[in-house]
Amino acid sequence: MDDINLEVARLQKEIESYLNLGNTSIIFEYKERNGHVKLYVITINPRHNQSFLFHSTEGIDKKDCLVKMLDYVKNYRTKENSYTIQWTITGENELHTSYFRAKDILEAIEKLYYGRDPNSITIYSVVLNPIS
Repeated sequence: MDDINLEVARLQKEIESYLNLGNTSIIFEYKERNGHVKLYVITINPRHNQSFLFHSTEGIDKKDCLVKMLDYVKNYRTKENSYTIQWTITGENELHTSYFRAKDILEAIEKLYYGRDPNSITIYSVVLNPIS
């Protein structure tokens, strides 16, 4: 069992190093359901202390999820569109700008809303960024 924990820790570190998000915190959240594990990789932006879904995968165990996530992390920049979302927290005046990689606008918005009440955020714009 210790070997699998070491492998899980190694894979998590490798994913973090590929993402290279500086002082942004990364959380690996695992949920077990129906004999499968779903992995949610969540980022916490230090500028506005908000968390967002980076990506989720499903597998037979933690290691399987992490291997799939590592593959995604190595290739997502070439496979997914880049979106800029401008938003505020309901009741506050500060406009925030966040960036997401997603297959479409709906997925980008779902990543913004992950883990929060959709009524707690007002979205002002969602823009598909030009391909660079």
